[in-house]
Amino acid sequence: MTDRADVVVIGGGQSGLAAAYALLRRGLRPVVLEASQRMAGSWPRYYDSLVLFSPVWYNSLPGLPFDGDPDHYPRRDEVVSYLSAYAARLDADLRTGHRVRAVRRAGPGSGTGPGFGSGPGFEVETEEGDPVLARAVVAASGSFGRPHRPGLPGLTGFTGTVLHAAEYRVPAPFAGQRVIVVGAGNSALQIAVELSAVARVTLATRAPIQYAPQCVLGRDLHFWLARLGFDRAPLGRVLRNPPTPPVIDDGRYRAAVTRGEPDQRPLFTGADGTKVTWADGTREEVDTIVLATGYRPDLPYLAALDGALAPDGRPRQRGGIALAHPELAYVGLEWQHSATSNSLRGSGRDATRIARRLAARLRRH
Repeated sequence: MTDRADVVVIGGGQSGLAAAYALLRRGLRPVVLEASQRMAGSWPRYYDSLVLFSPVWYNSLPGLPFDGDPDHYPRRDEVVSYLSAYAARLDADLRTGHRVRAVRRAGPGSGTGPGFGSGPGFEVETEEGDPVLARAVVAASGSFGRPHRPGLPGLTGFTGTVLHAAEYRVPAPFAGQRVIVVGAGNSALQIAVELSAVARVTLATRAPIQYAPQCVLGRDLHFWLARLGFDRAPLGRVLRNPPTPPVIDDGRYRAAVTRGEPDQRPLFTGADGTKVTWADGTREEVDTIVLATGYRPDLPYLAALDGALAPDGRPRQRGGIALAHPELAYVGLEWQHSATSNSLRGSGRDATRIARRLAARLRRH
């Protein structure tokens, strides 16, 4: 039996849940399809010690405050609990264990138009059951499922262990090893400093690490970003290549690198077997290379939808609306609208904006 929905939301993490809430507020009936077995998106699979670099005060989704001391910096499991509670309060059709295989345009007479009569719409095919017909689709699957693995010098010839930060959980398995962490962002620093307690670690970067103080004039940095309007500025519309965000530092990370725990070096120039070659020509044995090199939008299910994706797999969109399919929207893309689009607070704002635009579009058509 084929299901029908006003909107299918793909992904049950922060972006998908915020989108469902915003759509409900606009009088639409969303069906949320989440591939995993719980409505918390990728958060349960992040490394155990992950700590947000923005405090509780700035991490609430629309409709439910994030509990706790407003100045506290939540850990991974606190975010998972918050998202689970958020999902439990939503009066929406939430389906776990439903991985979307493909999104296609539905044919005439499929029953996806206004009032579910004839007209354009989408057929959302899952691996687990019958397709869902929808008038609109929100892609909120994030990027965790598509780790970015850059072509680093000689990496294909390295025979030691190579893993992405998406696969890292705890430091214990790396005790006593020689480890290189590649990256210059918050996750790279968190992982490298943590590993330095049990292993000999180098943080390898293409450029110097840029630090930003976590506290400025007695206030968290995000207070000033919000006060100055940076959080909401539509920078994603004007920056073709957004800059790498700085490492938000309370003093510990810069101090650890200064002590050499980890040490920092320019990226290695080659690798062969279990040895890497550094820029000064020295070679040394390395056990593990951890790539903290970010992610890319995880949207393979849109490959069958003409014009939805660019050749590199990125969505062809502006302001969160697909250029070729105005009833297809995105929430949670990095720099989709502002610098905070893929954060908890940014997802909420973007979801509200997208729901408003989709509701207006569906009313007209």
